[in-house]
Amino acid sequence: MQEMDGYPGVTDGDSTKHQERHYYLLSELQTLVKDLPCSFQQRLSYSTLGDLALALIDGTVYEIVQGLLDIQHLTEKNLYNQRQKLNGEHQALKQDLVRRHKDAVQSCKSHNLVLLKSNQQTEQEELTMQMNLLELILKLQQKESQSGLL
Repeated sequence: MQEMDGYPGVTDGDSTKHQERHYYLLSELQTLVKDLPCSFQQRLSYSTLGDLALALIDGTVYEIVQGLLDIQHLTEKNLYNQRQKLNGEHQALKQDLVRRHKDAVQSCKSHNLVLLKSNQQTEQEELTMQMNLLELILKLQQKESQSGLL
């Protein structure tokens, strides 16, 4: 069997099957294009669709897309785990802060109590701000990941 010109790896015996697959994919692509707005339809010529059908025949494109999906899922899982870990750390920090505040209030003399509570309120606000900033950073990372910027 000899190879077909222009199609490396495709022998004469496979040429009919290859051509049928090409026509099938081309037909499916044309059907999909009909559902697009006219401005997009005009940009997708018959030869462009034919080239796309040829690119889809060997399955490499599908393998690439599957690989990209796997990478995306792993990235999302990693970001989710980071977020869970960060939330756990935030909870531990909050609990520690509340405990330290209670201990300080119990050991504080009454004339210093107002100043202590003011300092504790400031400390609580700073911790909340830090947690909000970290949460915002995680959300931005997730959006970048979803949009393919990472």
